[in-house]
Amino acid sequence: MFNILKEMFSYPFLVRAVVVGLLVSVCASLLGISLVLKRYSMIGDGLSHVGFGALTVATAMNAAPLTVAIPVVVLAAFLLLNISKNSKIKGDAAIALISTSALAIGVITVSVTTGMTTDVCNYMFGSILAMSKSDVKLSIVLSIIVFFLFLIFYNKIFAVTFDETFAKATGIKVHLYNMLIAFLTAITIVLGMRLMGALLISSLIIFPALTSMRVCKKFKTVIISSAIISIICYFCGVVMSYVYATPTGASVVVVNIIMFMIFSIVGLLRKRGNL
Repeated sequence: MFNILKEMFSYPFLVRAVVVGLLVSVCASLLGISLVLKRYSMIGDGLSHVGFGALTVATAMNAAPLTVAIPVVVLAAFLLLNISKNSKIKGDAAIALISTSALAIGVITVSVTTGMTTDVCNYMFGSILAMSKSDVKLSIVLSIIVFFLFLIFYNKIFAVTFDETFAKATGIKVHLYNMLIAFLTAITIVLGMRLMGALLISSLIIFPALTSMRVCKKFKTVIISSAIISIICYFCGVVMSYVYATPTGASVVVVNIIMFMIFSIVGLLRKRGNL
C-alpha cells in the first residue's frame, strides 16, 4: 500500500487532484448538511449543470473556465433562491428549469463551435487531468475562504437550517444567510466539477451528510463525521481509480455508496439495540 501511495504522489497531476479534491470534499460535506436538512440538496445538481453550460461557453470563447463559471454559477444560485422564495415556481421545479436550460445551452454551444470532444466528457464526468496550476491555486484560496466563512457564521447557519421562523424572531437576517449558503455552495460546485464532473459533483454534497446522519444525531457530530467521511471516501476513491484505472469521479461515488451502506447497517443495529 505504501508503495502504491508513493508511486501515486510522484505524479504532479495526482498531487493537485488530491489536494484540491480533499479541500472541495470538506467544503461540500459541510454545506451538504444544511442543504439536506433544508430539503434543497438537489441544488448541487442544478448548479453543476449551470456550471457545465458556463464552462463550455468559456471554452468556446477561449476564456479561463473558472473565471467565467464562478460568477455565472453564483448568480444562478442567487436566482434559484429568489425564484423558489418569491414566485409560484418552487424548489425542485426552479432547479429543473434553470439546470436543463443551462445544460441545453452548453450542449448547443459546444456542438456548434467545437463538436463533442474529450473536453466535454471531462466536464460531464470529471478528470484529474483537468486541473492546471492556476486552477489549483485559485481552488485552494476559494476553498479556504468557504471553510472559514462556514466556521465564522456557524451559529447563524445552524439557526437558519433548523428553524427560519425562530431565527427571524431572534433578529437573524435569514435571507442574508440563505444567500451565503447559496454563494458557498456555488463556489464549491464549480471547484469540484472539474474533478467529479457535472453529473457526479452533487454526490460530494449529498452522500457524506446522509451517511453521517445514519449514525450521528447531533448537528455538530454530524458535521465532524460528515467531513471525515468525505475525506476518507475521496482519498479512497482516488486510490481505487489509480489502482484499477477507473474514472475518478465514479470511483469516489462508489466508495461513498459503500460507506453509506455500512453506516446504514450500523445505524439499524444500534436502533435495535445490538450495538
